[in-house]
Amino acid sequence: MEPLTQSRIMPPYFAHESSYIDDGAVIGDGTKIWHFCHVMPGAVIGERCNLGQNVVVMGGARLGNNVKVQNNVSLYEGVEVEDDVFCGPSCVFTNVTNPRSHVSRKTEYRRTLVKRGTSIGANATIVCGVTLGEYSFIGAGAVVRSDVPAFALMVGVPARRVGWMCQCGVRLQIQDGRASCAACGASYGEQDGVLRMIDRPRSAG
Repeated sequence: MEPLTQSRIMPPYFAHESSYIDDGAVIGDGTKIWHFCHVMPGAVIGERCNLGQNVVVMGGARLGNNVKVQNNVSLYEGVEVEDDVFCGPSCVFTNVTNPRSHVSRKTEYRRTLVKRGTSIGANATIVCGVTLGEYSFIGAGAVVRSDVPAFALMVGVPARRVGWMCQCGVRLQIQDGRASCAACGASYGEQDGVLRMIDRPRSAG
């Protein structure tokens, strides 16, 4: 049997033949990268991620584990996405607040942090320099211009909080500062505009 050479060893991730994976990109085990994607040098993508068609991950962007990025999303330098985040189709990230074609602002890129479990709806825009809290839910077409609390449900232009979402993705009904998820059993307490989990879902033990 002919021994395996370095050029014949398969990577621990899948990349469609139409995609471009540049040298210097770091991609974790079990990740799938589909048609017409481009992962640039210095990009970091975790394990078990799924990049849909026409996704760009630029150098300096970081994705955690189990991140789902739907079609037509660009993740620019300065964007950091934690584990279990969902980025809906054609959602938009930015990295400069005052771009001009004739002015170089590469030293002014601002960090955007998308914390664990967040869902970003289709065509939503995340203006750079903000943090989306854990398990927040950004509605389709919303424009986020400021930090978002954990578990917040955000809609509109500009985005405003209209409610709270369970970590399992079901809208919560708050009564007297308390809520219990009808789907998973997790319970929450609200105080001073902040929602915190009190008891974990039944499935979590």
